[in-house]
Amino acid sequence: MRLHRVVALLSPPQSPFELACAAEVFGMLTPDAPTRYDFLICAETPGPLPTTAGYPMIVDTGLDALSEADTVVVPGRLPPAAPVPPAVTEALRTAHRRGARIVSACTGSFVLARAGLLDGRRATTHWRHAARLASDFPEVRVDPGVLYVDHDDVATSAGTGAGIDLYLHLVRRDHGAAYAAQVSRNMVLPPHREGNQLQHAERPLPARAEESLAPLLGWAADRLGSRLTVDRLAERAGVSGRTLARRFTEQLGTSPGQWLLRRRLDAARDLLERTDLPVEAVAARVGLASAVNLRRRFRAGFGTTPGAYRRAFDEARQEGGGPVPSVGPHSDFRPIRRRGRTASL
Repeated sequence: MRLHRVVALLSPPQSPFELACAAEVFGMLTPDAPTRYDFLICAETPGPLPTTAGYPMIVDTGLDALSEADTVVVPGRLPPAAPVPPAVTEALRTAHRRGARIVSACTGSFVLARAGLLDGRRATTHWRHAARLASDFPEVRVDPGVLYVDHDDVATSAGTGAGIDLYLHLVRRDHGAAYAAQVSRNMVLPPHREGNQLQHAERPLPARAEESLAPLLGWAADRLGSRLTVDRLAERAGVSGRTLARRFTEQLGTSPGQWLLRRRLDAARDLLERTDLPVEAVAARVGLASAVNLRRRFRAGFGTTPGAYRRAFDEARQEGGGPVPSVGPHSDFRPIRRRGRTASL
């Protein structure tokens, strides 16, 4: 199987942590999650590259690496509004024209905007720098309230943590929910966060430890097939439904019902990928009661049916582990067709 090549485009001074987030998702080799990616780094000028940590990083590849990239990642940069060399913007535009997916994390969105890749599009960045991005690039529709925005060929994320969310979202699109879950588990990360969740909560941390939703989320995730309702979640947490809803909004940027439905749909995707269970059985296992309900929820969430998703995933797997295609205008898995071919997502 040909590995999907991910190239991280660095700029001085580079934050090692911003780079490491991408490397962890796309570059780690683990026994239980066989690698599907080939991860490289490059810079405009090969050689020692200053970092924000005070030590130089040796980069041995120049911009030519972008000519063979399937995905280009631009990690956060400092200062965000610093000039971008023309050679860098042209290399990004050239990679995009030939079908590469261009992705930014945090303030890397300023580089994409400078290259003109965000013109007329919705995009995001770290909330602290959203006003500057909107001011410097009025043709970009900046949304400071979401974790990430994915346009298939171009994607942007908020802060560093949201960058990891975006990377895992892309892994999920490339190779399915089960593989993305393996990568997430190896990184000891919580369940996937949707891109439209809030960047930051009104209260970033619970005032008291007992207000944290983490124990409740773990308990619910282990019982998706049971009769879970918002009232039962509130009872388990020992709070009223209103209080539970407030905590979900503050800590997750979503409602209890929306969180529960998304977890069930993710579990359904996992079963559709890994098993031959009938759709009726999949629906029962994830707590969606019936095949009719699962089909309705699946189509509303992903723009396709469970059966079509399973067939598309099986076909992609038989063809060598390529991207997971799908149908429908709102799907997380729709195939990306550009210039007469399907992009290698």
